Amino acid sequence: MNKGIVYLIPCPIGDNNPANVLPADTIKIIHELDHFIVENEKTCRQFIRAADHPKQIRELNFEVLNKHTHPNDIIEFIQPCFEGKSVGIISESGCPGIADPGAFVAKTAHKKGIKVVPLIGPSSILLSLMASGLNGQSFSFVGYVPKDRSDLKKRLNELERISRQFNQTQIFIETPFRNRQLIENLKQYCSSSTQLCIAASINQIDEIIITKPVGEWKVGDLDIHKIPAVFLILAQ
Repeated sequence: MNKGIVYLIPCPIGDNNPANVLPADTIKIIHELDHFIVENEKTCRQFIRAADHPKQIRELNFEVLNKHTHPNDIIEFIQPCFEGKSVGIISESGCPGIADPGAFVAKTAHKKGIKVVPLIGPSSILLSLMASGLNGQSFSFVGYVPKDRSDLKKRLNELERISRQFNQTQIFIETPFRNRQLIENLKQYCSSSTQLCIAASINQIDEIIITKPVGEWKVGDLDIHKIPAVFLILAQ
C-alpha cells in the first residue's frame, strides 16, 4: 500500500473567503482530506466549512498541534499516512511550518519516509517583504523579538549590524498587544537612517504597509494596537 501525503495547507489571513485567496487546486485537496492536524480546532473548523468541504465537519478528524504536543503524539497524528490516507496541516493563520509548530510534523514525516507537499497560499511574512521595497534578495526571518527592554535593545542593535554588514532585510514579529511599545522602542533604539517597514492587517481591507526611515516615524503615525503585524528593517 502506498503511503499517504502530508499536505501543508495555507489558510486565509483574517476573515477572507478561502475562494478569494487560495487557488482552486489547494481547495480541491482540502475537499479530498478527512484527517487534519491543526493549531486551533475551532478556527480550523470554521475555515474548512468556509472552504465548502463536501463532508459534514463532524465526519472529519482533527488533531491539535501546539507547543505542548509530545513528539510521540505527532507520530500518532500521521498514522493515517501509513494506511494510505493523506493528512493536512493547517496553521492558525497563513502558512503552516512558518512561525508555527507545523514544522515538527513535516520533520517527523520526513524521518518516516512520508512525502511532504506544500500548497500555495498567503504568507504574511513574504507578502510584507514583497511590498516593503526592502532587499528581497537577502533576508532573514528571526521570529519574535525579546520582551525585556534591555534584551530588546541588544537584539535590535544586533539585527541592525547584521543588516548593515550583509545588506540583508531583517524580519520579525511581536504579540499584537505590544505593537505600540515595540514601535516606540524601534524609534528609540535603532539608527534614524535605518529603513523600517510596518505591515499590518495584511490581505485585509484596512491593510497598512508603510516603509520609511526610523527618523521619519513620528508619534501617532499609525495605531496598530492588537492588530497582527510584521516588522522589517534594513540598516543603511
